Amino acid sequence: MSEPSTTAHGQGPTVIDNDTGMVRAVSRWQIVGLSINDVIGSGIYLLPASTALLLGPASLWAVLLAGVAVGLLVLCYAQAGSYYDDAGGSYLYARDAFGDFIGFEVGWMTWLTRVASAAALSSGLALAVSKFWAPAGEGWGWTAVVVGSMAFLTFINVIGVRSAARTGVALVLAKMAPLLFFIVVGAFFVDWSQAVAMGAPPTDKLGEGALLLLYAYAGFENTPAAAGEFRNPRRDVPFALLTMIVLVSLIYVAVQVVAQGTVPDLAASKSPLADAAETFAGPAGALLLTIGAAISILGSNSNTMLFGPRYLYALSADGYGPAILSRVHPRFHTPTVAIVVTGILALALVLGQQYGGSGVSEAFANLALLSVVARLCSYIGTSASLLVLRKRYRDRPNALALPGGPLIPALALLLSLALMASAGAGNLIAAGVAVLVGALIYLLRRKPAA
Repeated sequence: MSEPSTTAHGQGPTVIDNDTGMVRAVSRWQIVGLSINDVIGSGIYLLPASTALLLGPASLWAVLLAGVAVGLLVLCYAQAGSYYDDAGGSYLYARDAFGDFIGFEVGWMTWLTRVASAAALSSGLALAVSKFWAPAGEGWGWTAVVVGSMAFLTFINVIGVRSAARTGVALVLAKMAPLLFFIVVGAFFVDWSQAVAMGAPPTDKLGEGALLLLYAYAGFENTPAAAGEFRNPRRDVPFALLTMIVLVSLIYVAVQVVAQGTVPDLAASKSPLADAAETFAGPAGALLLTIGAAISILGSNSNTMLFGPRYLYALSADGYGPAILSRVHPRFHTPTVAIVVTGILALALVLGQQYGGSGVSEAFANLALLSVVARLCSYIGTSASLLVLRKRYRDRPNALALPGGPLIPALALLLSLALMASAGAGNLIAAGVAVLVGALIYLLRRKPAA
């Protein structure tokens, strides 16, 4: 990589990577905020009731165990992220470990995850907004929220990575305020015998429950995707990921405790956090958590539109797809075309789901499941890649060394394969079709720019 150049900026020098034309502008604590923002989205507002419905009295312990299990995957991304300064994340790791074809398929599926997630989150945002603005539940109101939010996030990401990072951090601060209120105030009203009740979960729901918990904790894998625009990615990405998983796990467990300890029939609740808040803070508390849900979803989608296009950019830079997708705007220093294309495709997907016959709730559920199955491909690719990369790059300066040698990536790989086996046949078939489409695109590879 060539030496970066700098230009004057109101808050210090702007470091421009001469290889890519992008700016390295995102600081360590901004990356921490972005990683939290990507994980805490719609899932936390639905998780307490959904886990109670699927896993019964084992819900709290399942949430805690899921945090530990996902921690294995986070450790893999942290170690792999300590090896690279460039954009691409899972795609970059798999390509380096297993060659172009496997790398492309992982990158392709990871980018599809981002498109499906952006579509699901925009639909979920409309659902959340409809709780306090009824027209958002259907028709023109739903369309206005979906199109308006996607257009806003696309614009913010086009005009610069600084604006995107600041927007993401502002949204994570805004989303944390209602959750901290819920946890701190709600703790005084918890029925602890109800909150920490124990029992065996229904065995026929374990697979579905595991995928649900994965969706709630997912998003961390996107943090390394924009490493080419981080100031010190090899140090800051591992720090951000490890800080994130600890904080998010604590928040999820605390939220589950308060919800289980304040709502008698939690499994039947359609808005578990708002219902719980109403029991100890009245209608104002319920409204605060309802608005918090909308902000939380918008924040997650902000991250999706920041990180998702970087996969498309990296693929195009290596010769997959039109060269224009890897073009960096001379003024904004962002992969503008990749951002716009990702936004348009996500919008087309969610509008197609809605106006193609699915209801709003069904469209959200379908898109969320699709994103989970496609996401597992990136988890499998990264954990398997680390078994190769850890030997190759263990002597690099600042490389993170995990305890146990290959044990953690091996366990993470087994976990990912087990979760993939838990997916429904329809979702696996859809993922298989996507892999085949990816193989055709791979055959059409052009010669990448020198």
